[in-house]
Amino acid sequence: METEKQRIEELVKQLNAASAAYYNGQDEIMPNYEWDALFDELTTLEEKTGYIIKDSPTQNAGYEESGSGQKEPHEYPALSLAKTKQVEELQQWAGAYPIWLSWKLDGLTLVLTYDNGNLVKILTRGNGNLGTNITFLKGAIGGFPQKISYQGHLVVRGEAAISYTDFAQINDMIEDDDEKYANPRNLASGTLNLEDPAEVKARHVRFHAFTLVHLDEPMVSWGERMHFLEELGFDVVDREATTAQKLPEAIDRWTKLVESGKMDIPVDGLVICYDDTDYAASGSVTGHHATRAGFAFKWQDEAVDTKLKYIEWSCAVSTISPVAVFEPVQIEGTTVSRASLCNISEIERLGIGKECTLSVIKANKIIPKCIAVKDAVGAPEIPSQCPVCHAPTKVHVSENSGTKTLHCTNPDCTAKNVKKFTRFVSKWGMDIDGLSIQTMLRFMNAGFIHEFADIFRLKEHFGEISQMEGFGEKSVANMEQSIEKSRQVHPVNFIFALCIPLIGVDAGKKIVAAIGFEGFLQRLHQGDGFEDIEGIGAERSRSIVTWYQNEKNHSGFEDLLHELSIEHVEVQDTSSGSCAGLSFVITGDVHHYKNRDEFKAYVESQGGKVTGSVSKKTAYLVNNDVESASSKNRKAKELGIPIIMSYGYAPAESENELDPDEIEYHKSLGNMCDVYLELKYADMITEDYEELTEDDIQEMVENGEMLLINVQLHKNRRTMKASCQIQATPKFNYYEE
Repeated sequence: METEKQRIEELVKQLNAASAAYYNGQDEIMPNYEWDALFDELTTLEEKTGYIIKDSPTQNAGYEESGSGQKEPHEYPALSLAKTKQVEELQQWAGAYPIWLSWKLDGLTLVLTYDNGNLVKILTRGNGNLGTNITFLKGAIGGFPQKISYQGHLVVRGEAAISYTDFAQINDMIEDDDEKYANPRNLASGTLNLEDPAEVKARHVRFHAFTLVHLDEPMVSWGERMHFLEELGFDVVDREATTAQKLPEAIDRWTKLVESGKMDIPVDGLVICYDDTDYAASGSVTGHHATRAGFAFKWQDEAVDTKLKYIEWSCAVSTISPVAVFEPVQIEGTTVSRASLCNISEIERLGIGKECTLSVIKANKIIPKCIAVKDAVGAPEIPSQCPVCHAPTKVHVSENSGTKTLHCTNPDCTAKNVKKFTRFVSKWGMDIDGLSIQTMLRFMNAGFIHEFADIFRLKEHFGEISQMEGFGEKSVANMEQSIEKSRQVHPVNFIFALCIPLIGVDAGKKIVAAIGFEGFLQRLHQGDGFEDIEGIGAERSRSIVTWYQNEKNHSGFEDLLHELSIEHVEVQDTSSGSCAGLSFVITGDVHHYKNRDEFKAYVESQGGKVTGSVSKKTAYLVNNDVESASSKNRKAKELGIPIIMSYGYAPAESENELDPDEIEYHKSLGNMCDVYLELKYADMITEDYEELTEDDIQEMVENGEMLLINVQLHKNRRTMKASCQIQATPKFNYYEE
């Protein structure tokens, strides 16, 4: 008994430590399959002995988060679901009741609250009773509306997840191995701990609603509730109505979808729930889950033994990573012959030898993973040379984790500079689909790519590429089509793709607008500078000249010109544009324009500029939420910079809005932005920041004089409407209610 109690205490400690890392976006210290095995062991021991520790993971949902955000209690406790690996247990639970089958997404659970049609709160799940308020990230997470047509009290629970595609791209861009994330779930958790909404938004976290917790009107059917959420504009988890009798066949179908490898959203199981939400709510609470709230199904990992053939060492962005290549085996219906070993420390932890038998699973039915080793003989050889550039290698030991990783010592190794290739093929560069970081690294390791121009000569290797794992004739044909299409390129995209230090899209636009690509080419050949171009300056000019003087860059540039056709662009004169001399900072969503890029392009075509940060030189901050506590809003208010509440064409929700003819008139003005807003009185100030009375405003409107608008909402002021056109001489048209 005492031995069993000690084991329970040991398991609780291990599992809680792993959960802390898991829920707080830290380094993964235990894979999911190992955690599940230990959790099952703990559950069995607790049932046998009756000895249950207060902080046991069997008694708590989630984990106390370590973030600094404000903690708040949940209106409705976010309890966990009972779990099983047996379909028969699910059938028994379902009984004769209609049920729904859906994905168990592998992300971070969030709870959204709406009142009067407005999103008022976002809480993380936390420990199920207490979550962290992350409402300030509402504009940075996709998958849900910020305003809904339903005007009552509504609470929605769902999973915030990051796709495998986005995970791979983000992780590959992180140079420091200690900063890399173990999996998409780990990345999602770490992302929602960030304080910068812009950084969160860049990681493409998306919310998938999986239950409607509360609405004021009676709606008993879970299926109807989910349909209702879809109509309101939520991304809702995939689902299927079924019964206990049909459940095995449905689970088999859904499992095959995961095994196909075509799913981009990470899942770690399936969920069934009753359609009758009243019946579901009538159950009791056992441990940390409601008995009728739902039941989670997790796949049993099918482990297969196979012989290690050799370890392949492949260059990644910052490391040389080991991959176990073994005799092909069938796992979960597919043939598997390779599995990542991550790093040297993982090789040592598993005890992999030069010869050995590996026990391999497909984690979550997707990713091949070595979990155990038998009959190991000898020690694997750690390569002394980089497989791409053949420079000497070195073993690095992390100061934080003690993890051993292998690195190339050549700073100019092609594989180390794969980020440049990523930029080269990106949307803002050559816009070549089908060439991810992983794909280019494989081509580099195979010796197909050494410099940018080699991408346009990949056709020479298409026969070999079509035989590589993950490729086929169709994918190779698509790649060829994308490469050929990119040969004709806009000069701004081409300049960006070159990866010249300090020269991004903005600088490229300024150069092309001022002297055209022909002028750019001429100055490169003659060694002339670019400091005379507005917005370039001496430092950027020096960077361009120095870059071209490098022999490798020079020869690569000229080589590329032979492969491409650069579009001709006429030199622009923007000195008399409507935005000439004005500087804008944009935050939030756009409406009148397709996206920020289109908005930015218009400003620049009119002689203005768009910057990323607020300063004394900023003319306007454009933001759709003036009450936001963002750093840009705070800085603008500190500096007295006008904040325009919205930029897009947004009709007011009033009966007295402008008629269609008036709206069309304002659109016809051709200004960069038309805004029609209903405001709770905005401070109206002159260019000299002199506050105006209503009479002053009316007089200036009649005289067509210039106004600036500082939209800071105040209470107890009369309601007014405004149609504002932002231009070199802003106007303000005032309409009485």
